[in-house]
Amino acid sequence: MADETPTMAGKAVLITGSTSGIGKATAVGLAALGARVAITGRDIKRVEAAAVGVRGETGNPDVDAFGADLSSQAEVRRLAAEVLDAYPRLDVLVNNAGGFWATRRLTVDGLEHTFAVNHLAGFLLTELLLDRLKTSAPTRVVTVSSGAHSAGKIDFEDLQGERRYSGQKAYSQSKLANVMFTYELARRLEGTGVTATVLHPGVVSTGFAAEDPSLLFKVILPLGRRFMKTPQQGAATSIYLASSPEVEGATGVYFVNGRRRTSNKASYDTAVAARLWEVSADLVGLTASM
Repeated sequence: MADETPTMAGKAVLITGSTSGIGKATAVGLAALGARVAITGRDIKRVEAAAVGVRGETGNPDVDAFGADLSSQAEVRRLAAEVLDAYPRLDVLVNNAGGFWATRRLTVDGLEHTFAVNHLAGFLLTELLLDRLKTSAPTRVVTVSSGAHSAGKIDFEDLQGERRYSGQKAYSQSKLANVMFTYELARRLEGTGVTATVLHPGVVSTGFAAEDPSLLFKVILPLGRRFMKTPQQGAATSIYLASSPEVEGATGVYFVNGRRRTSNKASYDTAVAARLWEVSADLVGLTASM
């Protein structure tokens, strides 16, 4: 990543899952560059408090708060409508929201929670905001995945973990879905001026998995925190991909530590990516064509 500091003055950015951790650090970084920033979270009081914090830390008054539970498709749709109403242009969408849950649970839509939050929410939100992104082009869609995608497999025979659920398997599958979604999105958006990139933020000390940790996480996370990245360090690649002139036009690319990297071999399977797109569109009530 170059030392030259970009400017985001006059640009509008939406960051999901941004009341704490990597998401909030991304909001701080982009607000400090002059962007108008929309932050989101489940609890509107927490979102508003986070917005106050970002404004205070950066001196940028243009930080807006939107409450939405992204496990609910109705909430995702409401969020999109509110953003479209408030933002006449949208320059960057950062699909940051996500998490790990050790036990299987269903959303209000009857879908497996990990897949719904980590993949389907970003898939649906991107589609709902796509026309605004196109009319505002050149624009960017940045999606936060994980190195855990390398252990993932898109299991179409048990996508919702009904037969056999593992928190780690569900998480890895959802993170692989993030990468494949990005590559397929880039293919579908070729020539529109909207780019799509995906990243691994590193192993970051946040509240990750705190809501429903596995036994392994209960043991490892407390011991390993001092070796992990800070949220600010974890947000660096998201900020870079959202703002840097260096990556203008870069699309369908996976980044780690601000550098292009090769993702899991399975992530480049275009047939699986196309099928995942169709299945995802069906699960969120959209047509498969974008």
